[in-house]
Amino acid sequence: MGSILEMKDLNVPKSEGPLSGKRGLVIDDEFLIALDLQEILEGAGAQITCAGSVDKALEALRGEAYDFGVLDLHLGGDLTTGLAVAAGFAEHGIPFIFLSGMRSDERPAGGFPQAALIEKPYQPSALLATIAKLLG
Repeated sequence: MGSILEMKDLNVPKSEGPLSGKRGLVIDDEFLIALDLQEILEGAGAQITCAGSVDKALEALRGEAYDFGVLDLHLGGDLTTGLAVAAGFAEHGIPFIFLSGMRSDERPAGGFPQAALIEKPYQPSALLATIAKLLG
């Protein structure tokens, strides 16, 4: 997992990171990917909650306020599950990005055009830059 090492090598104090003070919800059904994302985002100063299923993601959205979300588009290998969680983010007014193995030109029709799509494998710097842009 080179991305974890890359972020640790930056030696940026969490209180001064680009996402300092922001709360994020990471949703990915692959534990190691979720762990990697959590490490990257916390290394940039964010407070992160992870969910590995649609039910846990929707429960988290009902229970807490988040500044941003990172969502695996194909939760459990099914596009409709990722889109269901995306609808939850949109309903709560939370900006989010999709992570996916699909190319950005393969984005599903009506698939939340306001959300950026980052292709896997991703570079931590690109992920952080996209989230920073999303937060304005």
